[in-house]
Amino acid sequence: MRLGLLLGVAFSFCLCAAARTETGSINGAAFRIDVPDHWNGGLVMYCHGYAPVPVTYDKPEMPPQLAVILDVGYAVAQSGYAAGGWAIQEALVDTEGLRRYFVKKYGPVKETYVTGHSMGGFLTMALMETYSSVYDAGLPLCGPLAAPASFISHNAFDGRVLFDYYFPGVLPDPSHVDSDWSGTKELVKKVADLLDANPERSAVLRHYNGLKNNQDLAGGVVFATDVLKELQQRTGGNAFDNRYTIYTGMIDDPAVNAGVKRYAAIPAASSALRNFYTPTGRISKPMLAVHTVYDPIVPASVPNTYQLLADQAGASQWFVQQYVTHDGHCTITAPEIAKAFSELREWKSSGVRPSGGELKVSAQPTANAGSR
Repeated sequence: MRLGLLLGVAFSFCLCAAARTETGSINGAAFRIDVPDHWNGGLVMYCHGYAPVPVTYDKPEMPPQLAVILDVGYAVAQSGYAAGGWAIQEALVDTEGLRRYFVKKYGPVKETYVTGHSMGGFLTMALMETYSSVYDAGLPLCGPLAAPASFISHNAFDGRVLFDYYFPGVLPDPSHVDSDWSGTKELVKKVADLLDANPERSAVLRHYNGLKNNQDLAGGVVFATDVLKELQQRTGGNAFDNRYTIYTGMIDDPAVNAGVKRYAAIPAASSALRNFYTPTGRISKPMLAVHTVYDPIVPASVPNTYQLLADQAGASQWFVQQYVTHDGHCTITAPEIAKAFSELREWKSSGVRPSGGELKVSAQPTANAGSR
């Protein structure tokens, strides 16, 4: 990992709603730092979700989901990562590089937290496992807290294999998606219309994927194809193998298993996916995960598996998962994030572990979606 000298730092300052904001870049990764006027000496590193290209910070407004952290006195630092897509390796390096830059410029901090949405939730978990001496606690939000080789295989690759069985020729080969292919809104509509016109087949696919409607299914298979394309470019080929998979829950399981196309993984691609990153469950500080009950992109069944990992690693006392009752991916409201962050801080400072179950706040505004 390239954790060397932080070179080539360019920055500018602006005054944004009672917070000093610094933007710039470190080793090709854009960053943003916000320090509130009433800074309490604490730092929260924020990890953004899946984005096709590196994120930049050209908007002065702070999203409400992060503003609630500034409101209680914590500085927030976020890296845009030097690469887009499933950029776990780059994100781990760039987030740690930014944290070190913050400490060098602003001085030692009293406590350091990490949080993030979706892929950023996965990164939150990875940072808690990898840099256990650095972070005091973690707050993964709507994150896929499981091995990518497992959840991407089931939710993206197998989902595409079954879609192709029922609707052949609509989407590109999931084992080899051309680099110039793009999942457009028009394509999502085309797929949704096709699903609507074939209610029996679409019902089977919705059941397999745990989805409530055809729009979520259409958006999911198109997004999955984009993810598979990016992973093939990143790892050097198809990382998934379904030659020995038994598909169940269809109308006619024997016919489906006889008729689906079978694919062999490229060993080097599978190895690359495992290396960046496979969770271990080895955490030694408080980690409070929050998820929606219905998430069409990252089903709750995915982060549910982390409790087992933590148990196997002898770290179950450090993990709690809560849920909110909204539908959608990352539709966790700013007040809910504020409450979860408060409970996490209390856990860290007093040792009082929060309860699992529903995360409730007294007033519920319209849900604000986070990033993939």
